[in-house]
Amino acid sequence: MSEYKLTVGLEVHAELSTKTKMFCNSKNDPDEERPNVNICPVCMGYPGTLPVVNSEAVRSVLRLGTAVRGTIADYTEFDRKNYFYPDIPKGYQISQYKHPLVTGGELAGVTLTRVHLEEDTASSSHPSHENGEGESLVNFNRAGAPLMELVTEPVIHTAEDASRFAKELQLVMQYLDISHANMEKGEMRVEANISVSNTDALGQKVEVKNLNSFKAVEKAIAYETKRHIELLEKGESVAQETRGWDENKEVTFSQRAKEDSHDYRYFPDPDLPKLFISEIPEFSNDALKESLPELPQAKRERFSRDYGVKDADIEVYVRNPEVGEYFEAVAKELRSNLKDHNLFALASNYILTDMKGKVRAESLAELVRMAGEGSLSSRGAKDLLKIIETEGGDPRTIADARGLIQKNDEGEIKK
Repeated sequence: MSEYKLTVGLEVHAELSTKTKMFCNSKNDPDEERPNVNICPVCMGYPGTLPVVNSEAVRSVLRLGTAVRGTIADYTEFDRKNYFYPDIPKGYQISQYKHPLVTGGELAGVTLTRVHLEEDTASSSHPSHENGEGESLVNFNRAGAPLMELVTEPVIHTAEDASRFAKELQLVMQYLDISHANMEKGEMRVEANISVSNTDALGQKVEVKNLNSFKAVEKAIAYETKRHIELLEKGESVAQETRGWDENKEVTFSQRAKEDSHDYRYFPDPDLPKLFISEIPEFSNDALKESLPELPQAKRERFSRDYGVKDADIEVYVRNPEVGEYFEAVAKELRSNLKDHNLFALASNYILTDMKGKVRAESLAELVRMAGEGSLSSRGAKDLLKIIETEGGDPRTIADARGLIQKNDEGEIKK
C-alpha cells in the first residue's frame, strides 16, 4: 500500500452572507424554511431580465483573497457556464472562467489556484413514495445566492490534511464575517479531486462531490484511495468520473462521466459589465488590508508569543473567540506586575478545565494570583472557584471567611 501516492486537490464552495443575492435584490436567507418565497424574475431566469452585480459579494471574495495573500485581479468578468439541470432556471450559471477575482495564494500550507465568484443553484428534493415512484421538488430560494468557489492546487497527500485545510478555510471565512460556512446547512460544500499512482505521474482523477462534513471529507478520500489501489492492483483502470458520497453506507457511488471545461461552453456574459478592480477605491489593496481582522494563524502566533500557553489551549481560543476574549481579559488583569506572567498557563487551565459558569475576569485573576503565591492549595482553589461561580464576591474575602487560606508558616502549622 505504501508504494502508492495519493494526490488531492480541493474545490470548496461557500455561500456568502450578504443581505441580497448575487445579481438581484431578493433576500439571501439560508434559514428560510418556506419554499420559493425569496425569489424574483431575475433569479428565476425570466426572459428579458437583467442581472446587477452585488458589490458586497465581490468585496467579500477580494477580502478573502487578501487574507490568503493571493493576487487580486485588475480586470475581471463574469461568464455563462452552460449546462442543463432542473435547479438551473436559466439553463446556465453565471460564474467566472478565464478572469477570476483572485489567483494564487496559500492557506494552511496548501497552495491555491484561484478564488472566484458565481451564483448558487436552486435546491432539489426527491420525496420517496411507497411504490418506489415519486416526484422531484425544486426550491428556488437559494437560486442566485452569492457563492464563492476556491480551488487548490493538487498538493494535498493525506485525507487528514485535506480536512485540516477545509477547517482552516471555514475559520478564516468566519473571522472575516463573509460566510457562516455551516456545513450542516450546506453553506459550505467540499469537492475532492482524487488520484492515486505508483509512479511520479498523477493517476486518473476522480471527483467526489458535495461532501458536507469534515469527517465525510476524510472518509470519502480514504475510501477512494482504497478503491483506486484495489483497481490498480487488479490491473484495471480508474474511470474519470464524478462520484457522490453515501453518508450511511460510507461509500462513494458513480454519478456521471466527469466533464471538461469545454463541455460547459463558457463565454462572457453579455448582460454584465467588465470590472476594473483598480478603478474602484473601496477595492484598493490598502482598503482591503485595513478591513482585515486578526486572522486565525496570526492569533495563534500572538497567543504563543505573549502568553506561552499550550497549543491545544490556543486552538480552543482561536476556534471559540468569545472564550479567547475572556482569557485575554483575565490575562490583562494578571499583567499588573511582571512576576504574574507565569500564571497565564494556570489561568488557562482553570478556564478550560474547571470553570462551569461565569466568573468576572478580575475575580478569576485574583484567584489565580492567590494560587500562584501559595495562599491556596490546588484543592482550595477549585473549591473557591465553585463558590465564586455560584455566589460571586471577592475571592480573597471569601477564602478568609471559609478557611480556605493555606498556612505556610511552619510555627503556625506546628501549633
